[in-house]
This record gives sequence, structure tokens and C-alpha cells, in this order.
Amino acid sequence: MKVYFETLGCPKNVYDTQTAQGILEDNHFEIVRSPEAAEVIVVNTCGFINDAKKESIDRIFEMAAYKEEGKKLVVSGCLSQRYGDELFEEMPEVDLFVGVNEYEKLPELLRQLDQRRTIRSRCAEKVLERTARKLDENTYSATLKIAEGCNNVCAYCVIPQIRGGYRSKREEDILKEAEELSAAGCRELILIAQDVTYYGMDLYGELRLPQLLRKLCRISGIRWIRLMYCYEDRITDELIKTIAEEEKICNYLDIPLQHASDRVLRAMNRRSTSASIHQTLEKLREAVPDIHIRTTLIVGFPGETEDDYEQLCHLVETEQFARLGVFTYSQEENTPAGEMEGQIDEEIKEQRLDGIMRRQMEISLNQNQEKIGKVFQVMVDEIDQDGSFIGRTRYDAPEIDNAVIFTSDKKHEPGDLAEVLIEDAFDYDIVGREI
Repeated sequence: MKVYFETLGCPKNVYDTQTAQGILEDNHFEIVRSPEAAEVIVVNTCGFINDAKKESIDRIFEMAAYKEEGKKLVVSGCLSQRYGDELFEEMPEVDLFVGVNEYEKLPELLRQLDQRRTIRSRCAEKVLERTARKLDENTYSATLKIAEGCNNVCAYCVIPQIRGGYRSKREEDILKEAEELSAAGCRELILIAQDVTYYGMDLYGELRLPQLLRKLCRISGIRWIRLMYCYEDRITDELIKTIAEEEKICNYLDIPLQHASDRVLRAMNRRSTSASIHQTLEKLREAVPDIHIRTTLIVGFPGETEDDYEQLCHLVETEQFARLGVFTYSQEENTPAGEMEGQIDEEIKEQRLDGIMRRQMEISLNQNQEKIGKVFQVMVDEIDQDGSFIGRTRYDAPEIDNAVIFTSDKKHEPGDLAEVLIEDAFDYDIVGREI
């Protein structure tokens, strides 16, 4: 049976798709690259915020057009886990709805597609098991999921409802997967979880990310190790020391701070405070002077005042984040924040978002201009039509952060590393030539 996957959402969803594909291939299914070539189309959805839900639903209806050719349609992922029963009633075009914990059952389920149904178990609380995974060709950069689920109960978030409590993957399984990735040609490991800094607490009774990182750094072939989704209150002195001492760990940290006002942070049920945020960032910059910090912020949380918003703007201006993303608050059902008074008008949310992004654009341009005349190691991601190359420094995550556009007399393939002299800078990208 030929199966095509359409994947939406975050890198964790991409990882889930690769896992599902690996399971299917082990059971003699064929993974194809286009819906036209498939007998079964699987849409792996995101259901985190309203915009993501809309995108997922739109894509499901796009794929439903292939039903006229006799193809079967399956919906998996967060949207299916969260709204499977409702979607089953409202989308008769879909043959099967599969939750986030049912990928191991996919071979059996796909063989029974004549029976229309929805399969969603309660989010498992067991240890996250290592499973098969299908890698893309030339996997020079790969995510490595070290945990699933979340124990944080942020007032605006539905992830614990969708993916369950925090479950760490066994250290030996992570190291084995990393060794396999290295053997397959992977040079960049991107560690992902809802909160990578909580790794190991459920299995070993202590935060074990620093120990895991040091072992990953011993794997030959891996050149860069990147950390995504770190909670500020769990960035320990030991973790900072590990980042500073291990050359393979990118001096790049993704820390979703969400806000700066203590009043809003309490309402969000976040453990950080304005003081702790500044203290942690100061420690990081003192130990790792060239660290590039990425953060995400939420504007328009219920009850956010102009003073709260100004505190957020002050954080952006004083901390000068190297990378920053901003979201308007999305009112989600079955969350404490969704029931709060003081919901803010969408127009005001958008104005506040624009205000922060204007500030950040200037910060980004200034920081990029400071790179002119300096040489950076760049990992090639693409070869442009004009023969130039598009890549990233170790301070940039793929498909999220800034790009380096450079020329070279050499021939490069994606994954190659080049030493690039920066000659020009723009708001988010920099330009140079290989030396």
C-alpha cells in the first residue's frame, strides 16, 4: 500500500511523521512523495492555536479532493487527538482519525480502512519508547526528540491535554538514535521536547540534560548540537557550564519567556519572574559571551494592561534578543485563560504585536551589521538558482531563524560547512563570500 504524509506544525510533528513512516516501512508499506502517487493520504495536523487549527482544516479539505480518485484519507496528530469525535461527525470525507499515541497501530488500521472510525487513546503516561524512524535523504540536520508531553500547566496551553504528562526517553535509546543519525551522515542534532530542560526528572529523579549533552558530544560525526524549548527556571548553573565547555553545543538557546510582567506571568501560571529572567540571561551571557538567545512572547493575554505591555517592550529593548517571535494570545477552550475576564480585542493584540516586531527588526538589523567583516562557519541548506548558497550559522535554527546567502568558487551540497566572510547585512539575513 502506498502512503503519502502531509505534515503541519512544529518540528515535533515532523518527528512524529518520520516515526510513523518508519513503522509503516517496517510493515511493508511504501512511502511516496506526492498525493497523486498514493493510495492513502495522511494529514498530520497541529491543533495548538486557532491559526494552526484553521490551517490544518484547510489542508484536510484540500487533500479530500483526492477522494474522487478513490484514495483513502487519514487525519492524525494534535487536531485529531483533541477534536476527533467532533471531526468524525463533521468530516465524513475522512476515513480514519488517529490520535498522537496510535502510530504503532497504523499498519493494522490502514489495512482496515473500509471501516470508518476514530482511534484516540488517553495520552500514555509510560516511558517514551524508541521506535522506527524514516529519515529524509541527506539527513545532515535532524531533530532528536528526548521527551514527550508536558507537566507544566500554563494557563493558555492545551499541550498536556493533547500529549499527556512528561515522559523522558531512556538515555541509552537517545544515544543509540544519535549514533544512527551520525552514521547516516547527520552533522547537526536538534534536541526537542516540550521542555528539554526537564529531561530525566521523571526517569532518574533529577535534571539530566547536562549529563546527556556531554555524552552526545562524544559521538563522532556530530558537529553541532542545538537546544530548543528551554524553560528559564530550569536553566541550571550546571547546564550553563556544560554549554560553555562543550564546543559542539551551539551557543544558541531557545527560551520561550512569554512575558515580562510579573502580574501576567502569574496569571499565565509561569514560574519565571521578571527578576529571574534577567538573572538567568545575565548568567548565560557572562559564561557564554557570544550566546544568541531566541525567545517567543505572547501579547494580548487576558487582562494585559498598557503597563504590562510596556514592561514587555522594555524587556525586548534591554535584553536585545538575537532571535524573537511574537504571537497574539489565542483563546482556547478548556484552558483557564480561555475563561478569564478581560479578553482583549484582536485589533489591540495586533497593534501590540506590530509594536514589538518593529523594535525587534531594528535590533536584528543592528546585530547583523555588527557581523560585517567577521568570518562565520556556515552550514549549507540550499543551492540557489543563480549558483549562490543559502545556509545558517550555528546561531540559527533551520526554517526558523536568519539565513546566510553567500557565493563560493567551490561546489557545495546541503550539509557542507563553509567559512564565510560577511560583507552585507539586512533586517534578518546576512550576505557574504566563502574564503
